[in-house]
Amino acid sequence: MKITRSGYAGIAFTLVVFLLLPAVANGQWVKVFTSAACFTLVTAGIAFMYSRLGMVSLGQVALMGVGGWVMLRMNHGFDFPFEINLAIAATVTMLFGWILALPALKMRGLYLALITLMAAGGIEVVLSTYRFPNGGSGFWGVLPSVAAPFRRPVIAESDSAYLQYVIVVVAIGFALIDLHRRAAPGRAWAMIRRSEAAALASGINVVYYKAWAFGLSGLLAGLGGALLAGSLGLLDSATFRASESIMLFALAVVGGSRYWLGAVIAGLLYRVLPALFNDWGWDADLTLVIFGVALLHAIITAPEGISGQIIALLSRKKRDTT
Repeated sequence: MKITRSGYAGIAFTLVVFLLLPAVANGQWVKVFTSAACFTLVTAGIAFMYSRLGMVSLGQVALMGVGGWVMLRMNHGFDFPFEINLAIAATVTMLFGWILALPALKMRGLYLALITLMAAGGIEVVLSTYRFPNGGSGFWGVLPSVAAPFRRPVIAESDSAYLQYVIVVVAIGFALIDLHRRAAPGRAWAMIRRSEAAALASGINVVYYKAWAFGLSGLLAGLGGALLAGSLGLLDSATFRASESIMLFALAVVGGSRYWLGAVIAGLLYRVLPALFNDWGWDADLTLVIFGVALLHAIITAPEGISGQIIALLSRKKRDTT
């Protein structure tokens, strides 16, 4: 399959980040960038559903919490390798994505957003009530005291090596989206976004391909949550509030939902900018004001987001030099 210029740029970007970021970041910032990479993967799922199908799903952060919960349960309850636990967490979350899709398959717009948001609220309540596994016995696996240690991959036991591991998984996630975009699902999603009636008239199974999109988005969210569990060793339900899905969707629009760079920008804004404010002694809640202004800017003057503006600027400069 032919690799586009954007694909080559993505490969080059991944290599640079893979090699340089763990080398120049200190211990605290390695964890910040690892968290940003995990949320980048989740944002990629949000962005592709919005850009390819025009569907707004506000349950992705909750699904991320499901992936993290399964990852912790598998890590503490079974002696499987990290990769097996990661695959199980992603698969279970993909199934949850399909379940989330069931009441939403015949809906669009505001109704779809509300249903997925309510589902996210329900998952938030469950995670807040029963908490995340930390090595205890029983189904919920919660200890009243200190959590048991988390087993990372043999090749990524240090924080720096684990950041590189996460970067590779994120790159695979982007490649998976791109493969779908170029294959039959991508063509079907494009037709569904243009007109569901036209898609049905063309023989496209709209319900099937919508469910496929929810499953793929759920899989990416599960991977993000499982990788975040591996980074922190223990998760808190406050990380997976339903309102955070709204924030990530807004940042996906700000970054540019059509481009892989947009998801990267969204992940960095979501995790790195508040960490910078804390480092400078500023109130991290000020980032909400910045995000609001950036969203207004994107809606009014930059519908392609920051990444679209960057690409347009580079194209303009290339034309000026030729």
